[in-house]
Parts: sequence; C-alpha cells; structure tokens
Amino acid sequence: MKICFVGLENLPVLWPAYGQHGIGGEQVQHTLLARALARRGFEVSMVVADYGQDDDCWVDGIRLHKAHGLHDGIPVLRFVHPRLTRLWAALSRADADVYYVSCAGPQLGFVVAFARQAGRRVVFRVAHDRDCDPHQLLVKYSRDRRIYAWGLKRADVVLAQTEQQQRALRLHYDVDSRVAAMLVDPPGPPRSFAERDVEVLWVNNLRPFKRPELVPSLAASLPGLRLHMIGGPQPGHEALYEAVAQQAAGRDNLRFHGLVPYHAVNDWYERARVFVNTSESEGFPNSYLQAWRRGVPTVTFFDPDRLIDRHGLGWSVQSLDEMVRVVQRLATDGPAWFDVSVRCRQYMDL
Repeated sequence: MKICFVGLENLPVLWPAYGQHGIGGEQVQHTLLARALARRGFEVSMVVADYGQDDDCWVDGIRLHKAHGLHDGIPVLRFVHPRLTRLWAALSRADADVYYVSCAGPQLGFVVAFARQAGRRVVFRVAHDRDCDPHQLLVKYSRDRRIYAWGLKRADVVLAQTEQQQRALRLHYDVDSRVAAMLVDPPGPPRSFAERDVEVLWVNNLRPFKRPELVPSLAASLPGLRLHMIGGPQPGHEALYEAVAQQAAGRDNLRFHGLVPYHAVNDWYERARVFVNTSESEGFPNSYLQAWRRGVPTVTFFDPDRLIDRHGLGWSVQSLDEMVRVVQRLATDGPAWFDVSVRCRQYMDL
C-alpha cells in the first residue's frame, strides 16, 4: 500500500535543517506515523510546502513532493494558483492509494476532491476540539469552512483523538469517526525527583486560546519555584508573544526561552518535575504524552475525556489558585510526586 501524508508544514519536523517555525502537534504526529510506517515496509510519501528543498527527494525512507510555498501568490488569486494547482500536482506525483490529512481547513476538501476523481481514499485526523464544531472552527473564511465541511462528510475514514470529539462530530456534522491513539517519541533514562532541575515547565505555541499570559501570574504566586516557559511566536499573534516575553522578564523566577526546536524540547520534559497547561481548549496535546512518557505529572485546565482525573496523571483544576496549590505540592513533595510519576509511566506503558 502507498500512503501519502499531506501536511504543508511537516518538513521542519522531518528535516530540522529547514527551520522550526510553525511546528504544531499534527506535524509531529504525521512525522512519527510516517516514519513508523516506512520502517514497516509501507511505501510512504509526504506532500509538503516549498521550503527551498529539491522536489522528489527522500528523508528517513519517506519520499517528499513539494507543493507551493507557504506565502506564495497574490491574495485572493493564490487560492487557485499556486495553492490549489500546485497541491493537486503534488498529490498526483505522489500517486498514493491513501492520502492522510489533518486539521480543519480547505485543504481537506481539495484532497478529497482529488481522491474522488482519481479513485483513491482519504483518512482525515481531527487535530482540535474546534475541528468538530462549525461554530468554533479556527478557520477564518466562510468559503474555507464550507470546503472543509464538504471534505469532512466525504472522507473515507475520520479519526478522532477523544470520545468527546467523536460525539461532537456526530452532533454537528453527522459524521462517524473512530478514536485512534497518538504516537510519542521514546524517553531517555528515568530521572529521580532530585535530578530534575526544571521545577515547573510550560510548552506551547503562543496563541490566545493557549492563554500564555497566565504563566507570569502563576510565577508570581509561586515565588519559591523556578518556572520555564517555551514557545514561539505564531503568525498574526506576534504582539501576544512580545507582551508575554515582557511580562516574563519582570519575574525573577520565570525564564522565558522563546522558540526551542522540537528536537530539543524532549530534554526539557526529561528535566521537569511538573508540566502545566493553561489552554482553554485543545485537541489532545502532544505535550501531555511527552510529559507522561517521562513520568511528569500534568496540572491543567483542560482534561481530554477526563483521562488525567480518571488515571491520576496529575490534576485537572478549575482556577489559577487551585493550580498554584497543586503545583506547589507536586514540585516540592518528593513522595507525592513519585506516586503520580509512576502512574504516568504505567499509563503510557498500557
């Protein structure tokens, strides 16, 4: 079987020489799954944006086909050319049996339209809870939302991250889906509580729904702990990035690292005692899997399918004050931390 992953921003994860901006959870998931399938003998290709790489090249057993550049073309006109035309051409060169797409947006409709005329199949993977509700989509234009809905209803297989997403897809789009597990990089050797010098860790892209501005407030309420914050600026949200960087600079116990390449982030999880998430909404964060695999308890406002509460993987909290109390205990009480850390590793071993 020939499988093609369609992810225009996947290349920086697969090939670090081409930068680190724009990396999100689905780019990581595409790369991990593509590599795993290639190792198992599948013929795997990937359609990515034009970052200046050669067309029809190979990385880690994956054949790369480039479409358009992320910013190519004249506004409005570029919807058709170069974006649609070059994407369609790359899909044709890939000549796959199955095309794998993630994230709400018009790209799903384009790929489904290509697959229907070529007699191929499409697997779509939900990336965020808002992908499942037309009133909450993180898609700017109504035209693009309609194209997405058309493709969603015609994809051959739809994969959800959680049962909550599965229910929402059925309710809002009348689409059936399957809940599918996610992949994570293997951890390094386990580290003890005393060996972990990052007491509190926050890792995320700086976008409004991630609520990064809460981290300086958290640091102000935890003066005896050292917090580390990792995340890069996102297009359209540069002002938020600068504001958070300035707020962090005013806290002696908060270190704002800005963008850290994906391939270097896992070391931060290895060193962390507690991972915190301030998002108001998510899909299923890769950061949770990266933390739990390394025995790092998670304290968060967002608990997908109540996994954290049900399996004791940390705490789902309702307020910043409650987050402060839980983080303070986990980051300073070795025995309490150890019990939760063991449960995190055991859960990921299931």
